[in-house]
Amino acid sequence: MQKFIPFFIQLVSTIFALLLLLSPRAVEAAEIKRLPLENADSIGTKISTDNDAKVEGTGAIKISTLWPTTICLGEVPGLSVDNVKLNFLAKVKSEKFEGKAYLEMWCFVNGKNYFSRGLNSFVTGTSNWQTLQTPFLLKKNQIAEKVVLNIVLNGSGTIWVDDVILSKQELSQ
Repeated sequence: MQKFIPFFIQLVSTIFALLLLLSPRAVEAAEIKRLPLENADSIGTKISTDNDAKVEGTGAIKISTLWPTTICLGEVPGLSVDNVKLNFLAKVKSEKFEGKAYLEMWCFVNGKNYFSRGLNSFVTGTSNWQTLQTPFLLKKNQIAEKVVLNIVLNGSGTIWVDDVILSKQELSQ
């Protein structure tokens, strides 16, 4: 028994040492960059109403950005539609926009999220008002519960958005 106690203590010490070696060690994180958000200018994106530039109504949304961003223009809940083609349309113009701005639609179907992007319908540079669009096809029993309408600014500059429409077109059986 007397020989067993030192062996047992050595065994426990060895196991403890192995556990310390194999356990993940806490490593101090190195800060990469701190973003001071004392004012909204540091975010690099400004959204405002422009009452002079408009297609319809009393104004349009003006978005100026220093880098790529996605802006949610609205959400349409409680749709409960299927067997349709959804069309997301908006009037968009640009000024000194370096990159492309296009529409993006997220459909929430049967508890899952799907998207459609209008990559072939965009504005760039300086342009007058254009109708951008992106479609989304819903087959029978693909029931859209909600739709989120975004504009993606894949660059920097200024764009205006007005006259946003979500429409549906019945699909033939």
